[in-house]
Amino acid sequence: MPKQPSIYSAEDIENNKVIFDNFDKNYVRNINESAFQILEDSYFRPVFVGFDEMPERNNPNHPIILASNHSGMAFPWDGMLFGSAMFRKYDYDPHKTFRAMIAPRLSGAPVMHPFFMKGSWKQAGGVDATFLNFETMMHYPDGHLLIYPEGVPGIAKGFNRKYQLQRFATSFIRMSLKYKTDILPYSTVNGEWVVPFVYSFPWVNRQFRKVGVPFMAIGLPTLFLIFPWAFYLAFPANMHFVKGTRISPWQWTDKDYEDLTELEIATIRDKVKEQMQQDLDKAVQQYGKKPYAIKGLLQKMWQHRRYFPYNLPIFWPLLFHEFERQWVQERKFETKEKVNIPTHWGSFWLLLWRNPIVLAYFLPIIGWFILIPYGKRKWKKYNDLGLPLEEN
Repeated sequence: MPKQPSIYSAEDIENNKVIFDNFDKNYVRNINESAFQILEDSYFRPVFVGFDEMPERNNPNHPIILASNHSGMAFPWDGMLFGSAMFRKYDYDPHKTFRAMIAPRLSGAPVMHPFFMKGSWKQAGGVDATFLNFETMMHYPDGHLLIYPEGVPGIAKGFNRKYQLQRFATSFIRMSLKYKTDILPYSTVNGEWVVPFVYSFPWVNRQFRKVGVPFMAIGLPTLFLIFPWAFYLAFPANMHFVKGTRISPWQWTDKDYEDLTELEIATIRDKVKEQMQQDLDKAVQQYGKKPYAIKGLLQKMWQHRRYFPYNLPIFWPLLFHEFERQWVQERKFETKEKVNIPTHWGSFWLLLWRNPIVLAYFLPIIGWFILIPYGKRKWKKYNDLGLPLEEN
């Protein structure tokens, strides 16, 4: 008797392929050139090791599954930085880049979008991490698929468990086995230093889960969360993305996927996790000794001084709000005009005049009572513009 019966029919998957269409390459190019490029060139300075060429699919009909460790207790700058830099690196070629599976709580809440930007995750190619969506994306004709198999526990593990992989979900193992496609792990090194010395304790998290909050960060940076801008705070961690050992779990068994037991799938998952942990440990040993690389940071800051002050976190709300103002309110998503944000010092007052809501980011506590309703009203107002907020 089959142990892994198919949950979704071919018709279910075909009808769900509308999720392919959320990705807007023009959006990604514009937000990269007007915002993320500033953060990358003179602040984070990402380094890619082993990604000179993106690997080809082993099964032409199904994407490779990229998988990485998550950084603890921080807004997911690690994933955003990897995605934006990879798109730039490969000149937005859909065959060499990827779509990302994202937690629905990221796409569904305005505050979980960078600076309340409407629909940013999905326009950048993100897909809600449901099992139907995952299986549908295994039929995506272009590029690859990115997941973070630790899920929320990976973000909630805290600085006291940095670089310790948490329990993996089995969904990406199932998809690799069912569609006979490889898993390409990579290690994110120094991402743990985006917000350092913030800790997670199981007994504290259990209390907060009772009121619907998945975890609570404990540390000095927590105190600054009375200011909304600190929610998106990131220290200049010099992140390294290190390609790991390509894995073919479907070659580890002589059984068809449908005949595997839950125990056998869990065993394969644990073997994949062990390999990824070994790769991560080696990458941290080699590239994690200077997480901020201060000398290089100062050199890059000076080299790209034309970006000042917008390469400092306290000014990022102006960048992202001005981007969205031009993209949505000036309807550049329709006209295909290029977003152009002046980034010299004298532009500060102009951008603040255009985006006065930014002042709320610096109001302790009351700023939250302004921004959260603002985000909800804005999303409702923009619903008729056709930008993706919900899965179709």
